[in-house]
Amino acid sequence: MGDLRARIDAVAARAGLAGLGVASVEPFTETETALRERRRTGMSARLGFTFRDPARATDIRRSFPWAERLVVASYPYLPAAGSPGPGRPGQGRIARFAVDDFYVPLRRALASVADILRAAGHRAEVLVDDSRLVDRAAAVRAGVGWWGKNTMVLAPGEGPWLLLGSVVTDALLEPDEPMRRDCGRCEACLPACPTGALVAPGVLDARRCLAYWLQAPGAIPRDLREPMGDRFYGCDDCLEACPPGRRSLVTAAEGRGRVDLGWVLAATDEELLETFARFYIPRHDPNILRRNALVAVGNVGDRELVSALIRYLGHPDPILRSHAVWALGRLDPEALEVHAEGLAADPAPEVAEELRVWRSGSPVATPEGFSSPPTPTGS
Repeated sequence: MGDLRARIDAVAARAGLAGLGVASVEPFTETETALRERRRTGMSARLGFTFRDPARATDIRRSFPWAERLVVASYPYLPAAGSPGPGRPGQGRIARFAVDDFYVPLRRALASVADILRAAGHRAEVLVDDSRLVDRAAAVRAGVGWWGKNTMVLAPGEGPWLLLGSVVTDALLEPDEPMRRDCGRCEACLPACPTGALVAPGVLDARRCLAYWLQAPGAIPRDLREPMGDRFYGCDDCLEACPPGRRSLVTAAEGRGRVDLGWVLAATDEELLETFARFYIPRHDPNILRRNALVAVGNVGDRELVSALIRYLGHPDPILRSHAVWALGRLDPEALEVHAEGLAADPAPEVAEELRVWRSGSPVATPEGFSSPPTPTGS
């Protein structure tokens, strides 16, 4: 197996992978316990993916009974993803992992690994962003990195700026040892989160996570809209604060990861879905992107976008109408007052409620009734 591993390592080096390791396939029992605990406490919010079936996601043999090893790889998306820079009024910010489809080179590299394994007479299947495997647990076991306090897998020289994927195989490759490293006393990521979603080291409450809400359907909780700032998709704050990733961060040139919010609000469904095809958009609903843009406009818009917000007061989607009320109330209160009488009679209760809240200036419960993070009970 030594020659086979050497050929795999050579492919990994040519493909630009940051790391590659081999893990055994025993169930990830601690990870299963943590997933179930997040569900029990509600911290997983409405996330599906590995939370939907923790037993399957943490035991690869439930999906592949023939599995003997996991070949796990990490792909660095910095400095190629660049940095968005300070931006201008009317611009939204995209998290670095989503600036390009960096999963393409990762999948290509893993496909080459699988080809080598198959050519040697073994079974092999590529798993990338797949609910059948908690890829972070596999990466830690394979020695690709360590599990950081921001819940990401961190690696020397790259920090958290990594995408992960695996090849499941029946080849009895020699497993690698887990990395003898951790975050030590560093907790820079915890206070960096703008909403306090990292409620304890290694514990994320998705109900407070901006990246979660920017991908979730429905209304964005009012108490999270202002902290969204100019974010249009994703959030990098806890990654930016991570010391092991600073070398990659400082070498990333500014000028990428910005989108014109006025264009988003004017674009057709087809234009949005084509332009942002690499994004995860629930049910392929482009109105989720429009909703994100409305909140960002309310935070960083300029007067030129007032007319767009007024048009959205009459949008067929009541969620977009209600978010337009919020944004216009911040950007041009006088313009909102002009339309207040009609909005108060809107048949959708969330629209009239948004107007009432704006007029009163009083906070209300979030859509899930969540007001403060519970005391964490799991690791």
